[in-house]
Amino acid sequence: MSTGHAGGRHRWRLAASFALIATFLVVELVAALVSGSLALLSDAGHMAADVVALGAALVATRVATRPDDTGRRTFGSYRAEVFASGIAVLLMLGVSVYVVVEAVGRIGSPAAPDAGPMLLVGALGLVVNVAALVLLRSGAGESLNVKGAYLEVLADTVGSVGVLGAGWLVAATGSGVWDTVVALAVGAFVAIRAVLLGREVLAVLGQQAPAGVTVDAVAADLAAIDGVDDVHDLHVWTLTSGMNVATAHLVAADPTAGPRVLDEARRRLRTRHGIEHATVQVETTADRSCHELGW
Repeated sequence: MSTGHAGGRHRWRLAASFALIATFLVVELVAALVSGSLALLSDAGHMAADVVALGAALVATRVATRPDDTGRRTFGSYRAEVFASGIAVLLMLGVSVYVVVEAVGRIGSPAAPDAGPMLLVGALGLVVNVAALVLLRSGAGESLNVKGAYLEVLADTVGSVGVLGAGWLVAATGSGVWDTVVALAVGAFVAIRAVLLGREVLAVLGQQAPAGVTVDAVAADLAAIDGVDDVHDLHVWTLTSGMNVATAHLVAADPTAGPRVLDEARRRLRTRHGIEHATVQVETTADRSCHELGW
């Protein structure tokens, strides 16, 4: 199981994807304005959101590794990556709303966009997005920050396919309604992906137990250590992607068993549950004073 600062390991993937998409954004935006295609414009808008999100993700990976000079950030700045993922969510939702509003405004308009630029730019965009997906895919499973960027690019890939489909239908039928329909479909897809990613971001910010980690299983593993009589005040959460944290109180009646119990507890948390950073307190008698706190 991978531990450590996942986002930093994949920074180069974010940088390469940022360069690819930022370059193509200029091409697509010009083509959208020239052709008058809403599907192309919606894809350009989402690609602009990609550029901002990838830029924020890059900045976040740098900020996350900076040393703290204030003495107040006791966990460092690792949460910057999670906030960057939140920015990606907001941008995706914003683009979706914009596309829907524009599509509704065009209902009943007989004008059909120029299909030529739609087909050409849609094909080029598909190539660029697939290249970016290949770059980001391996990091998406480890870092929430990279996953946010990956989902942004995935939505753009669907958008490029939609632009190609809309261009072909407009060319074949001469009707602009297909441009509007495809734009709405792309907007809906982007909104759904944004909501799913947003739930993960909120889970981290809400300090829920990490995905794939069962608190009861962690407690059972700690309780099974030879000499441990009780486990309480167990807390497990995610600091940032790839960095799970835990605190726990263990009761061991034998006062000489403390060092051995502590080492074994840390080993089990690290090897069985991917929790590299754990603060474990070993007590000879159960101290429940923390349960008497007013909060």
